[in-house]
Amino acid sequence: MAKLTITLGSNQSGTAGTPSGTLINALRLFESESLHVISQSSWYQSPAFPAGAGPDFVNAVVLAETAHSAFDVLAALHRIEARLGRVRLQRWAARTCDLDLLDVDGLVVPDMATYKGWQELPLDQQIQRAPDQLILPHPRIQDRAFVLVPLREIAPDWRHPVLNLTPAQMIAKLPQADIDNVRMISA
Repeated sequence: MAKLTITLGSNQSGTAGTPSGTLINALRLFESESLHVISQSSWYQSPAFPAGAGPDFVNAVVLAETAHSAFDVLAALHRIEARLGRVRLQRWAARTCDLDLLDVDGLVVPDMATYKGWQELPLDQQIQRAPDQLILPHPRIQDRAFVLVPLREIAPDWRHPVLNLTPAQMIAKLPQADIDNVRMISA
């Protein structure tokens, strides 16, 4: 069984209800895609990125297991998003359901050069470009407090497959304001 790390986010109500309700429904749909959740973080609220891109997000991170390949997992996550009303019209726009595959067993996909290219992409280009293929680990883990704070909660010993840093070590490199903006909430 492959070990998965997945982040969940929503900042727009949809057919499944509020952002929190949408993410709870997303988790229920994981099992229908043979994604077996083994651990879930608390729920967190954080500002949309980039600033002004919409209302605050509700976020969480889950650890899961599956017999599927990383590519099949990504397709399953996209199916769940679509079932919950996700329409991909604009990069980093408000969305009903955003499921990002962060890590699969420490794999680097498709290769180190491609990963590094996306990891080092300047912010102005990130806003305009999206990968047309699966990139693992997710190239922005180390930049996002809304991912790292819940990840530290459920997997404090996890190590970034390329950077070899724990969530706490990556959090320590972020601006304090980014960390302070990630607040635990009830669902």
